[in-house]
Amino acid sequence: MAEAVLETRDLRKAFGALQATDDVSISLRAGEIHAIIGPNGAGKSTLIAQISGALAPDAGQVVLDGRDVTGLPVQARARAGLARTFQISQLAMEDTVLQNVALGALGAQGRPFGMFRPVLRDRAIRDRAEAALERVGLSGQRAMRAAELSHGERRKLEVAVALTLEPRAFVMDEPMAGLGTEGSVQLTGFLDGLRAQAPILLVEHDMDAVFALADRVSVLVYGRVIASGTVGEIRRDKAVREAYLGDEA
Repeated sequence: MAEAVLETRDLRKAFGALQATDDVSISLRAGEIHAIIGPNGAGKSTLIAQISGALAPDAGQVVLDGRDVTGLPVQARARAGLARTFQISQLAMEDTVLQNVALGALGAQGRPFGMFRPVLRDRAIRDRAEAALERVGLSGQRAMRAAELSHGERRKLEVAVALTLEPRAFVMDEPMAGLGTEGSVQLTGFLDGLRAQAPILLVEHDMDAVFALADRVSVLVYGRVIASGTVGEIRRDKAVREAYLGDEA
């Protein structure tokens, strides 16, 4: 079995009497997409926040490339190669596509964001940004404001920003949210190819996308992983059907 690029080990987080994550251990291997699914209130957002560094666990570890990063803040984890995209866009909507990606490249070098405007004249930063836009197919929109992009194009722009970090792993929080059927199909194809760049931990409610993309699926219910396996195994799991999938299985 391939060694994990990203893993959680017995993560626990409680809010008063509510156990939001309860001994959650999952792994992400090179070249794969591992989907995390579950009903609303299952603890998915809390889990992602702990993995990304936005929320400290009560117990357990987050390990990236064999390194314990549990004590690192968000930006340090990003520089270590953990790239996160959000359910709600974090882009600078009034800036251009190229400016957004250059900002990511600037952060990848650990340079202060106050140098943002001059940095567009930095050839190395610009080359990194241009390469990321080429990778996601947005080179032709480099001069457009982010606000002018379609919803699906904004998702790709977020990935381009993440690519400037030369990520070891992606953590994606509901990338299909807000997309119509055509947009979901297009983004599914894009993400399928992206796994060759870095493996993807995918939190998603769109079951068509999950079943099309995932090599493995873990099901979170009331803060606990109740099942983990291939798409076929998860679809056949009685407990999963009763707790979440129902007719979608």
